[in-house]
Parts: sequence; C-alpha cells; structure tokens
Amino acid sequence: MDKYVFHDMTLTWLNGGVTSLDGGAMFGVVPKPLWQRKYPANEANQIELSTEPILIQFEGKNYIIDSGVGHGKLTEKQLRNFGVTEEGNVEGSLEELGLSTADIDGVLCTHLHFDHAGGLTRYEGDELISVFPNANIYVSQKEWDEMRNPNMRSKNTYWKENWEPIQSQVVTFDERLEVAPGIEMIHTGGHSDGHAVIKITQQDEVLLHMADIMPTHAHQNPLWVMAYDDYPMTSVFTKDRLMKEAYENGYRFIFYHDAYFRMMQWDATGKEVIDSLPRSKEVAVAR
Repeated sequence: MDKYVFHDMTLTWLNGGVTSLDGGAMFGVVPKPLWQRKYPANEANQIELSTEPILIQFEGKNYIIDSGVGHGKLTEKQLRNFGVTEEGNVEGSLEELGLSTADIDGVLCTHLHFDHAGGLTRYEGDELISVFPNANIYVSQKEWDEMRNPNMRSKNTYWKENWEPIQSQVVTFDERLEVAPGIEMIHTGGHSDGHAVIKITQQDEVLLHMADIMPTHAHQNPLWVMAYDDYPMTSVFTKDRLMKEAYENGYRFIFYHDAYFRMMQWDATGKEVIDSLPRSKEVAVAR
C-alpha cells in the first residue's frame, strides 16, 4: 500500500477496486490524440481507474475518503459494463495496518456514485449492513437528498443498496464542514449537484483532493471535464478557480482514481511538475 506522510498525518491508499471506463467519456469533448498522450487507453478505448479510498490517520483518529466499489454487490453485467477488473478489499487493507472497519471514525464522501459509495455497505448473508459501523458518514446535504431521490439520469448510479443500511450514520453539511482540525469538506457541485472536494491543511501547507472534478492528473486543464459530469460548466469554473489558487499557494493534489499517481504538485505556472508520488501498483496499460 502506498503511504504519504503529511506533517502529523499519515495517508494510506486502500484497496477499493479497479474499474476501466471509456476514455472518451472520461475526457468528454477532448480529442483522443490529446488526452491519450497523458493517459493511455487499451484496445477497447478504456482507461484504468483505481477506486482506492484514502485513509487519513491523525490525532488518534482514522478517517477515509470514499469507500471504493465494494465487494460482492455488482452483477456480472455491471462488472462487465463498468470494466471492474478488481473488486474492493478495504477490510484486508485495514487488517494489514492492524485496523478493522470498526476502527474507522469518519468516512468523507465526496459524492455517492456507485464507485465511491459501493464500499459503504456489504452483505452479511442476505442482509446488507454498514461496513463502518462506528463511523460518521459525512456528505453534502444536496448529495444525500439526490442519493435517496435520484432523477432519471442519476438513478443509474445512486443505488438504495449503498445508502439504506447507513442512514443513521450520515452527517450532512451545506457549503463547508471541518471534520477535524485541518480536514475540510467543501461543496462544489459540478460532477454531481452535491459533489465536494477535500482540503487538508497542516502548518500552512495544503493537500487538495478534487475528487471527480479532477479525477486524474491528466484532467489538470480546467476545460478537460468528463461526459459523466451532470453540470460540466460548474466543473470548469470551479476547477479553474481552485487550480489558480493551488498554483499560487503551492498546493499538492491527491487522487482516488488516478492509476499512475497518488500525489502531484505543479509549479506556479502549472506547467512543470515539481513533486509527485507514483502509484506502486502495476497498471494494465503502461504510461
């Protein structure tokens, strides 16, 4: 498992599964000759996307960002359509760290699409139960509302199997929420109406997790947004604002979906990479 020490925090990427989605959908209107230079596709035009929760250990508490695709919940058709080459095993990752799912104090949900929320629940026999029974599950109020009442588009990714067993654990917020000192959730919209980013601050340094308005390092350009985004122009304007702020202040970016990098930092111009943490896990399509 890849780790990154950020002052008094330790971040560890857990095994939440791997998907392979259509590259054209992931890069929207961007022509393939452009995006493929940065993020290669396989012969089926699919790009590899990890779905790997980030464990944050800080001040004796354990928090995770999102939960992976889960295990044993997807049908054969869903596994094929979503290109799932590996289901999640967050429990196994935590066990390697001497922890269990009962030790998680908080789950920070950037949004509740299946590839981020599937790992919130699991089957015990025929019953679905919470994977993290002692955790507060933090999510924006808009996202929580849509999860429970999806529209004709979002019902394809907001599934009752991922929310009904954890209702009593959910803590919602409107625009901002400080989960712990230096760990802030910020509502952005864009990818979904309730989408949020995570800003982690320690000693005036910042890690910014842009979640799915910048799912990989190759989505750095504010105009490179996914066809999956419900509100693409919100994604564009939000990303443009946050990228400028990040460049000016030396923020580092961390990723949930990126198959090649865990962390990346650009210089003040946004043109040169000055720091990065490669993902150690082998990737099906070499970069």
